[in-house]
Amino acid sequence: MPIAHEFEYAKPETIEEAVGILDKHGSGAQVLAGGTDIVPGLRDGLMKPGLVVDIKGIAGLAGIEHRGNVLRVGALATFTDLIESELVQERVPLLYEMAMTVASVGVRNRATITGNICSAVPSCDSGPVLLVHDASIDVTGPDGKRVIPIAEWFTGPKTTALGSAEIVTSVSLPVPQGDHGAAYVKLGRYRGEDLAQASVAVLALPDNEYRVAFGAVAPTPVCAPGIEKLLRGKVIDDALIDDAKKLVAKETAPIADIRASREYREHMLPIMLERGLRAAAARLGGKGPQYGATLI
Repeated sequence: MPIAHEFEYAKPETIEEAVGILDKHGSGAQVLAGGTDIVPGLRDGLMKPGLVVDIKGIAGLAGIEHRGNVLRVGALATFTDLIESELVQERVPLLYEMAMTVASVGVRNRATITGNICSAVPSCDSGPVLLVHDASIDVTGPDGKRVIPIAEWFTGPKTTALGSAEIVTSVSLPVPQGDHGAAYVKLGRYRGEDLAQASVAVLALPDNEYRVAFGAVAPTPVCAPGIEKLLRGKVIDDALIDDAKKLVAKETAPIADIRASREYREHMLPIMLERGLRAAAARLGGKGPQYGATLI
């Protein structure tokens, strides 16, 4: 790989050391975990950090664990780790289904869910899934530890609430209690490595409570409170789905870009929502397609 420009490199052994390096350096530093964003960025000259801080050697940032009613995904856990985790498959299968759609096997072997949300592109696959699960982001910085709700994480295209000297240590997801069903519907130009043209995450909970979020159709991944309010306490049927589809335009603001036109996204979103709702409702009832099955 050609080096577009020179930069300093540090590989700290502790999170405190890493934070200290970032705090001392100031802006212009880039944290390296999986590297699937920063390496192409360096190669193409799109990223020009003065310092790269490699956190792969920090103990305690890897792994997936279930404590109490919370699933904790370490900052170095890859999408392949999510796919292969029995905890994820059993406790939060929506996370598994989403991970199966990310890029290619090679990318999934390196890319991390924390890197995905730190890149904060509107089409990031993790965003809608973390939103419907009401996840939180655990970070450490010069002032200590803090927790950022996922609803406050995305502040704009490619921007987040993370401070310049802060590092994400894990993502925490409350595990739904009792039976639940979910679905992640991702629209791409072809099967294989591609960013989402649009995406929908649906979480179906007992008592007919539904959570819905969209990706790639607004400046950030977004929840759909209007649709959730409409669905609350009601049994999914054809008439209710038709009413929900009519609200999609109020919950999203798609644009035209290299991957799809605005009109195409507007046309496909109601179809994706319907398939997501039907799959999630069926899975809640112990039926429906297996998680990981293509829904579109």
